[in-house]
Amino acid sequence: MRVLVVEDEQLLADAVATGLRREAMAVDVVYDGAAALERIGVNDYDVVVLDRDLPLVHGDDVCRRIVELGMPTRVLMLTASGDVSDRVEGLELGADDYLPKPFAFTELTARVRALGRRTTVPLPPVLERAGIKLDPNRREVFRDGREIQLAPKEFAVLEVLMRSEGAVVSAEQLLEKAWDENTDPFTNVVRVTVMTLRRKLGEPPVIVTVPGSGYRI
Repeated sequence: MRVLVVEDEQLLADAVATGLRREAMAVDVVYDGAAALERIGVNDYDVVVLDRDLPLVHGDDVCRRIVELGMPTRVLMLTASGDVSDRVEGLELGADDYLPKPFAFTELTARVRALGRRTTVPLPPVLERAGIKLDPNRREVFRDGREIQLAPKEFAVLEVLMRSEGAVVSAEQLLEKAWDENTDPFTNVVRVTVMTLRRKLGEPPVIVTVPGSGYRI
């Protein structure tokens, strides 16, 4: 899942990004509304975690722009105000969910994952294919009943492949969904991660390489 965190409190923004990366999400961070508009014009995000009171361009205007563009991106709006009228106003602007500060990180993560599931064809919370069971919320993976321990990026790649439901996913798509914008697009990190993931999943192999196209399960 690709997430953009837009928050002018840099310590909070960086803490949220770090936490979401530990949950196997690809996360980009910006600290003002103008930078947010620039990012959403370049990258495809599943979810934008958007502070409402932003410098340069207000969070309301960023939200309106996402709606105007007709993007499938879901918006989780944050605000220091817990007033009901503010929450209603934010939702009427086009936000998909609303979370007042301060918030529990576990709740933020759960809301981001729930919104992420709504950006694609609806799938069950627990994904199953080829004897593999993947639970994004619990960060658990089982193959034929055996639990498999995966690093965050390995988990992220497997989740993208599982969500494709047998369709081929290119290396570029995996790079976009599982890594942030600071990753060198010419790196072999996708190939190496897929190799490690194959080894951990065991025999017989379930990740198929489609020459010249990418990977599928």
